[in-house]
Amino acid sequence: MAQQQESRNHFFIGGEWIAPASDRRFSLVNASTGQEFASVPEAVEADVDHAVAAARAAFDSPTGWSTWAPSRRAETMARFSEALKKRSGDLARAVTMQNGMPISLSSTFEGGFSMGVLDYYTQLAAAMQQDDIRPSQMGRETLVSRAPIGVVAAIVPWNFPVVLAISKIGPALATGCTMVIKPSPGTVLDSYIIAEAALEAGIPAGVLNWVAADRAVGAYLVSHPGIDKVAFTGSTAAGRSIARTCGEMLRPVTLELGGKSAAIVLDDANIDTVIQGLQQASLMNNGQACINCTRILAPQSRYGQFVDALASMTSSLTVGNASDQATQVGPMASSAHRDRVEGYIAKGKTEAKLVSGGGRPKNTDGGWFVQPTVFADVANTASIAQEEIFGPVLVVIPYKDDAEAIRLANDSAYGLGGSVWSSDEQRARGVARRVQTGSIGINGYIPAIGSPFGGVKASGLGREFGPEALGSYQQWKSIYVMG
Repeated sequence: MAQQQESRNHFFIGGEWIAPASDRRFSLVNASTGQEFASVPEAVEADVDHAVAAARAAFDSPTGWSTWAPSRRAETMARFSEALKKRSGDLARAVTMQNGMPISLSSTFEGGFSMGVLDYYTQLAAAMQQDDIRPSQMGRETLVSRAPIGVVAAIVPWNFPVVLAISKIGPALATGCTMVIKPSPGTVLDSYIIAEAALEAGIPAGVLNWVAADRAVGAYLVSHPGIDKVAFTGSTAAGRSIARTCGEMLRPVTLELGGKSAAIVLDDANIDTVIQGLQQASLMNNGQACINCTRILAPQSRYGQFVDALASMTSSLTVGNASDQATQVGPMASSAHRDRVEGYIAKGKTEAKLVSGGGRPKNTDGGWFVQPTVFADVANTASIAQEEIFGPVLVVIPYKDDAEAIRLANDSAYGLGGSVWSSDEQRARGVARRVQTGSIGINGYIPAIGSPFGGVKASGLGREFGPEALGSYQQWKSIYVMG
């Protein structure tokens, strides 16, 4: 089993633990204490070249992973899943130490939900048909063939590093692709644990390769001539840069980017249900989730009541060390990110009314903590209502009727998540259909593994989860049979 508190000295490339090409290293810091606890090697361009070459050799091999029958790949993926499940506790603890995700959440998502994602794509691989026959107007029939797209560069952020890695690994493995995976410099230990599971499961050498790198070397990976597709989750600004590179190279890319999702509270909603549900839908992972509904649209007729209830809920949350099972809100992932969040809180104090939070909690020693914060009397044009803060900061925006609520929800550069809260499900469905977003929940919000997930507008391109994700890892070929 992995020992998360030990420094690592190698990359996982070509099925082996490989010494890095330089002595550059990343320091890993416990977000709850601010103390360095480990270090890992930092990749340079030569390490990326090595990893891409290993993935290319594994893909191009005449007997390699890409040539295996999907059912055979599924058998190996099932062993991979079992190996990961044995390490679920290690994964959860590693993530919690690195980025401050409360251990209760990391156990559920990083150590649990991620395994469900891999199991789902294992099942799809087991039932996958490589070809299908369609009628042809000009000939006898058309054979439609699906082939793996090739070598995938997967770039994974720090906020949900295991789930967001597996959301790319699952469909890539199912379709026969090989991968070079670049984790965020702040969350690297979990990638070593996943690599150990892959090694135990017998995933062929070169199919999965991990190199941790900074943005410059990550950009080198994106533009590498040996890469066939890029799968990226991260900020909209970084996504635009990647899109420009891939557009110039005519390279397929999927982008799951930022969000500023709206929670529309209809005037017939049960306030207790809403407040209880928003704790997860709006503050998941200390507010560090792109899907969080941080714009709360509340009806003017009940505005004061709702603001008071929301302020009471956020003030009652247990803020503390992320490794404590009682913690509901942990720290920001880094000191730089806390500075960013606090900058938005300072700006918010000039734009709206601060009703709770707004500072640092007094019961925490070290670490990068921010109090859960609520602003009221917020105009939808305010910077705190339009820009992604990525912290435990909620803004409450009043509206007059359903039509205005929908207009305000859509008055955003983003479109990733969202929610509608009502005691009338049919009414809520009608509102949900009119919100411009890639996904939306009714009386709650959580992505479903079997349904497509992704964004519109500045929230990205393409979809993860569901069978729809498979297509972005495949090439389609039509073979026309004329006689």
